Amino acid sequence: MNFLFLGTGTSTGVPQIGCHCKVCNSKDKKNHRLRASVMITEYNTRLLIDSGPDLRLQLLNNNIDWLSGVLLSHEHYDHIGGLDDIRPLGNMPVYAEQRVLDVIKQNMPYCFNEKNYPGVPKINLNVIDENSFEINHINIQPIRVMHAHLPILGFRIGKAAYLTDIKTLDERAIEQLSGLDLLIINALRIEPHISHLSLKESIILAQIIDARQTFFTHISHDMGLHDEINASLPPRIRLSYDGLSYDL
Repeated sequence: MNFLFLGTGTSTGVPQIGCHCKVCNSKDKKNHRLRASVMITEYNTRLLIDSGPDLRLQLLNNNIDWLSGVLLSHEHYDHIGGLDDIRPLGNMPVYAEQRVLDVIKQNMPYCFNEKNYPGVPKINLNVIDENSFEINHINIQPIRVMHAHLPILGFRIGKAAYLTDIKTLDERAIEQLSGLDLLIINALRIEPHISHLSLKESIILAQIIDARQTFFTHISHDMGLHDEINASLPPRIRLSYDGLSYDL
């Protein structure tokens, strides 16, 4: 199973418009972050988790011309804003909670008319909840987590899990994350934030879950330079970066 990090940035991306900090001015590509998204490949199946407004560029940058389905963690624009860009990929199954699917239908009504005009994205909406389900014989276990006061989903696939935009999770979620070989989890910045884990909080949570390898994602320019922060992290915990490919 391969994990390809298409984007590892927060909602504004990095560089952030109008900012001239050392991170936003960095020439190191590891400090340039599109909005957070990952593609998981297992044999003849490719699953995309989240489709933010950088999706077109992410697909072009990585020569991706087919997907088996799209999993959505929640309805915020930086996680669903690129759905229109899947239109060249044919009929696309999209999996999300009913609340999220309702937002998609509201935002993209031109895709769900009785008679759509030619060329609109073909989106096949599938309702999921906290129960496990399968795509092409791959088992997917949604994990309930909290984005401040908004309930959202992370996903466990085999011995890997992808959790973004979380601030808290309960004991049941931690139990569902036991025995991981790979944990991908958000770490926004060094300072605390109302709805995202800080670096310190992410490290503590990663050490509790105790995966063989942890990568932090959904990173803002306030985190600091990639190489400097990476050098300070505990063993088996690293920052991700756009284009990182990791094989289980």
